[in-house]
Amino acid sequence: MTHSSHSGPSRTLTPTDRTRLRRMKEKASFERTDLEVILDTGFVCHLGVTVDGGPMVVPTVYGRDERYLYVHGSVASRSLAADPDAPICVTVTHVDAVVLARSVFEHSVNYRCAMIYGVPRRITDDTEKTEALRILTEHTAPGQWDYARRPNRKELAATTVLALSLDEASVKISAGPPDDADSADAELGLWAGTLPLTSRWGAPTADPALPSGITAPAHIAARAGTRQG
Repeated sequence: MTHSSHSGPSRTLTPTDRTRLRRMKEKASFERTDLEVILDTGFVCHLGVTVDGGPMVVPTVYGRDERYLYVHGSVASRSLAADPDAPICVTVTHVDAVVLARSVFEHSVNYRCAMIYGVPRRITDDTEKTEALRILTEHTAPGQWDYARRPNRKELAATTVLALSLDEASVKISAGPPDDADSADAELGLWAGTLPLTSRWGAPTADPALPSGITAPAHIAARAGTRQG
């Protein structure tokens, strides 16, 4: 059983009370493409849930298709065993630079951020769960699903997978130099600008228990030196 449709999702995001920006509205994007790029170039999300009446925010990997974002974990995970009718929030953030102005008050960060809201759907069908885990695996390490052993029925039963619709999402993008160049602080003669931040994958490190002669597969080795995010 799958939850898909022949018609694709809207290419624009419809603001809701939860996703509409109250401040700095110029940083908002309602383009679904921006949401997809942020998700596709991300690696870790933060899953916000309510557990025992209080907030819990958990970092975890994720994957997506056209309609859903998927997160997974053990069936014993408290963050995934919350009230099935309670909304959650998933956040993915890329930090692109620190913005260093002439005054500390004007310092900021250049970033791309997506926040997705909704009541998640727990996937119970093994076929759909397997496909969701494939999507998760391929997002984390493209090519690994066809290389490694896939989950068996016992492992599927021990895994919880949640599907969260991408329909209600807030996208916020901040970019550019400091904005105090035309203020009185410009006369201070201080340096101002941005300090970019990038992340790159390193060379694969083999498990010490590997027998000699087993090298990293091409899809893993090829990622060394490539940019993440």
